Amino acid sequence: AAMAGFVRELERRAGPALRLEQRAAGGVGSVVWDAALVLAKFLETGACPLARRQVLELGAGTGAVGIMAATLGAIVTLTDLEELQELLMVNIENNKHLVTGSVRAKVLKWGEDVTEFQPPPDYILMADCIYYEESLEPLLKTLKDLTGPDTCVLCCYEQRTMGKNPEIERKYFELLQRDFELERIPLDRHDEEYRSQDIHIVSIHRKRAVGP
Repeated sequence: AAMAGFVRELERRAGPALRLEQRAAGGVGSVVWDAALVLAKFLETGACPLARRQVLELGAGTGAVGIMAATLGAIVTLTDLEELQELLMVNIENNKHLVTGSVRAKVLKWGEDVTEFQPPPDYILMADCIYYEESLEPLLKTLKDLTGPDTCVLCCYEQRTMGKNPEIERKYFELLQRDFELERIPLDRHDEEYRSQDIHIVSIHRKRAVGP
């Protein structure tokens, strides 16, 4: 209770809203970003069957996206840095009565060993994970290490036009395309209410190995 938090409610189509605690202190990970809301609400459209699927969220922050997936029946692992584990635990606890799958939180630092997260999950969820140039390479390494041939990565991000953001974004997708195929999910398939011209959802798969 040493840190003042404030609760963000995220409406759900069926049943009570998720209650997500945020932190006034604690940097970018401790707030529910718009891209997280857009991706969480996209999951609710049913575009991706989540029941009993293994789901891993990278850079989970408050856990909004992964917890939503868990209310849709997914078996979810929320991952972020050590300093965000307490907030993740609080939000898992606050919403556990809504979870129909399961949800847990674990530490995962991009670029480091991912053995404990194997075998590859069915889905990897990422919301607003691209804003530091120095984290691009470790993030891409982690994506390569975690994905199997059938893993679907859903990456949701807000397009930012300030400073180095456009350059970082361009570099990220350039690097990503070496090993992955990308497909933008059209706006009309996003949730009717939680959508924005500036927020994109990209579906990402490993490139198929081409035979000799």
